[in-house]
Amino acid sequence: MFYHTLGRIPPKRHTQFEKPTNAVGESSGLYYEQLFGTIGFDGMSSLLYHVHRPTQVKALLDSVDVAPKVAVDKNMLARKLLGFQAQPAEDAGRADYLTSRVPLLFNNDLIVGVAAPRQSMTDYFYKNADSDELLFVHRGSGRLRTLLGTIQFGYGDYLVIPRGMIYQIEFDTTDEECRLLYVESHSPIYTPKRYRNHFGQLLEHSPFCERDIRRPQDLETHDETGDFMMKIKKQGSLHTLVYATHPFDVVGWDGYNFPYAFNIQNFEPITGRVHQPPPVHQTFQTETFVVCSFCPRLYDYHPKAIPAPYNHSNIDSDEVIYYVDGDFMSRNDIAPGHITLHPGGIPHGPAPGAMERSIGKTSTEEYAVMVDTFRPLQLTEQALAVDDGVYWKSWLG
Repeated sequence: MFYHTLGRIPPKRHTQFEKPTNAVGESSGLYYEQLFGTIGFDGMSSLLYHVHRPTQVKALLDSVDVAPKVAVDKNMLARKLLGFQAQPAEDAGRADYLTSRVPLLFNNDLIVGVAAPRQSMTDYFYKNADSDELLFVHRGSGRLRTLLGTIQFGYGDYLVIPRGMIYQIEFDTTDEECRLLYVESHSPIYTPKRYRNHFGQLLEHSPFCERDIRRPQDLETHDETGDFMMKIKKQGSLHTLVYATHPFDVVGWDGYNFPYAFNIQNFEPITGRVHQPPPVHQTFQTETFVVCSFCPRLYDYHPKAIPAPYNHSNIDSDEVIYYVDGDFMSRNDIAPGHITLHPGGIPHGPAPGAMERSIGKTSTEEYAVMVDTFRPLQLTEQALAVDDGVYWKSWLG
């Protein structure tokens, strides 16, 4: 997306970068350069400089299948999932970010799930070698610690974590109930192309700009050897390896491939005289789905405007909406943490009475995250366990 640099780097790439001399003026050797890139050598990349070789693996301990299991393969029912009721497989009282994740919806392109962590990741490091990850912070605050630096996060933050990024998540407190929405994407997550010029800069009509995007700061550099546990997700399995050096040993880096944060409250909605379609709310895109942000905004100002969305057919997309906070005007009986699924092929629209209620209203205070997929979604057993079972009949009045 854009260039960033942190720490110390040599003036020329792929050249010798010497470590500081020791107390008697002798050379301490060279730092180890690593290209951290995507899509072969054609995608976004950064150049990292390590104290130790980043290639040292001491042991492979185990591999566990963590691929989501299909409960409903070909879904043709609208669903409402009570996301706050989703429970991880193990004891929720001690689950951290990784072990608390509950996959709900998925296909060959992505996984959508929720998590309610109760403690920080402290005993191991994690990387997803299959997918970019998009985390939405609904409740809680803390730090995303990575080998490229740290990002503070809190309510309303999107965290975009490129595939292969080594990280830990620390929470400020476990007394407050933490709630996350997560998306694992097999294709890279970008800002929408139509918001950018041919140089990649966000344009004037974009609903956010580079000033709203928070880059990593406070680069940690650990010169440590020993046994460092690394959990790597690859091909639907979670592999546990032991690294010989601390993963956060980078002294400096630069490039375009790094994690960043964007807060939903910094999205500036595009409004009009009549109701605007969902693409005006788009925040991220991939080859296989888009993510939109519904935020507080003025309603349509045509004298005969109907602020509620018109009925529409999702022929080519499954629509998932995660409700964050506020009064979502187009639905009835919706609360924070609820997730609706509207499968492609069935028209859907405002709940009975919502269209009439919206007439004359001037604004909304809602927050919600929408994921529209270009291929059908499957449901997991965990999704069925929190399905209210009656949402699909809610349009009967």
